[in-house]
Amino acid sequence: MRLPGLIDPHVHLREPGATHKEDWDTGTAAALAGGFTLVLAMPNTQPPVADRATLDRATALAAPKAHCDYAQFLGAGPDNAAEAAACAADAAGLKLYLDQTYGPLRLDEMSLWKAHFAAWPQDRPLVAHAEGRTLAAAILMSALTDRPLHLAHVATREEILLIRAAKERGLKITCEVTPHHLFLTEADLSGGWGEVRPRLATQRDVDALWANLDVIDCFATDHAPHTAAEKAGENPPPGFPGLETALPLFLTAVHEGRLTLEDLVARMYTNVRRIFKLPEQPETWVEVDLDATAEITAQTMQTRAAWTPFEGRKVRGVVRQVILRGEAAFEDGRVTAPQGYGRRIR
Repeated sequence: MRLPGLIDPHVHLREPGATHKEDWDTGTAAALAGGFTLVLAMPNTQPPVADRATLDRATALAAPKAHCDYAQFLGAGPDNAAEAAACAADAAGLKLYLDQTYGPLRLDEMSLWKAHFAAWPQDRPLVAHAEGRTLAAAILMSALTDRPLHLAHVATREEILLIRAAKERGLKITCEVTPHHLFLTEADLSGGWGEVRPRLATQRDVDALWANLDVIDCFATDHAPHTAAEKAGENPPPGFPGLETALPLFLTAVHEGRLTLEDLVARMYTNVRRIFKLPEQPETWVEVDLDATAEITAQTMQTRAAWTPFEGRKVRGVVRQVILRGEAAFEDGRVTAPQGYGRRIR
């Protein structure tokens, strides 16, 4: 079965600043192994990508390493609205951290949100990490400024029902949901292994996400790798690796009748291209074996994280080959695209 080259609009590749967790080499190799030919990287690196200098540095690090195509988000800080907007044409979009994050990018005051909503060009993607009441406030800001807003990693029943209400009223809201919020609950993982933001929720929340699938525009992994030692430590950081497990999980859901292939393609390709205004990748596709069964295990993965919250899960649907711009980029478990083959699309 041939699928289009998939797009992940939400990945953390940890470079610069934390390459012991992941870098542009291992992260984009993991992307290809998972059927993704284009990834959009988040800006909360060390230092964060928040101006021309840090954007140029991040993409300079990516250029010689990336195996698949990519673009880099800018981060909205408390005092960089004008400077970030000046870089909009070269960025995947602007990310606003309105709830928990690490580093200097969190925006605690709504006046700071408003400055970015006003300065950022109307035709460029604007993405918010917002949870609960903050999500409601972000929707209000979108309505007041009459500009589109994409809501990252929606996780709860309350949030998806609010987004449904906003869409029914014609507000310019789109959203994404992660595989771990669709396939895991708070009861499935213990200790640091279950630490993620937004937090894993209840079965009632998971059921509500599936029941409101028509409201969900995109599936995004929020690939956020940390080492196994870090997750097992006294202060475990939040985040899961996800690039290599998303497609098998969703293909299994197709086999079980929870999704159709059309649902999958819409949320992992068509809608992502539309929302983030991404160019087509010519001669690019993914060959999957819909009937092949496998067991998810970190031992075979490309990510430097070397663990997965889905360890041991049986799946049906395997990536056999990825063709990127007419060349084999992944074949039978091996990344064949060289470092530097990936192109910056912004």
